[in-house]
Amino acid sequence: MSIQISNSLFAYFKRLEKNNNRDWFNENKQEFKTIEKDVKLFYKALFDTLNTHDEIDKLKVFRIYRDVRFSKNKLPYKTHFGGAFNRVKPRLRGGYYLHIQPNNESFIATGFWEPAKEDLLRIRREFEMDDSEIRAILENKKFNTVWGNTFEGDEVKTAPRGFDKTHKSIDLIKKKQYIFTRKFTDKEVLDIDFINKVDKSFKAVRPFFDYMSDVLTTDLNGVSLLDW
Repeated sequence: MSIQISNSLFAYFKRLEKNNNRDWFNENKQEFKTIEKDVKLFYKALFDTLNTHDEIDKLKVFRIYRDVRFSKNKLPYKTHFGGAFNRVKPRLRGGYYLHIQPNNESFIATGFWEPAKEDLLRIRREFEMDDSEIRAILENKKFNTVWGNTFEGDEVKTAPRGFDKTHKSIDLIKKKQYIFTRKFTDKEVLDIDFINKVDKSFKAVRPFFDYMSDVLTTDLNGVSLLDW
């Protein structure tokens, strides 16, 4: 894959950081639209690449406009691009996210950011019953070389209601999110091989997604919850 991110994207956002107002943005909107068009081609190329080994049915590249209604930060524009790739549901669970931002703030993320209440309970019950499979995934060298061996995300202080705070898997059970992230420098993002590095990283998370898809489409007895 030869498509790559242009340095003009970083240069533009660095200028926007210093001029985050509507007048400046409107004066430079045509430049932004050109950059946006190119970066959307990159996201689409990644979408196509992911679909060579996974089943992605939706790509959403988020708009630059910030929702400031409930935020103390009233700056009108984001200084990054973000794009989400959704796997085919309900059969496949999980998704991918690519964040492109200057000053070495780019990253990729994957996992379960805001699992539904029912899904979160099902995951916790699985870990309560048997944590051997998830531990094996997290401890696998090929996996944790890319993503580490622990989940990121929020968690409750002791234990969720209905769970024993002394349970041997409480470190997993008390999580409210099950997320992995990997950061990239500006130099790495601008490299011709960046799209392949992102794709290989997402490919490495598949054992986790395969496991979680199985958990979330079956009950505790292993009976499918899907209507075939």
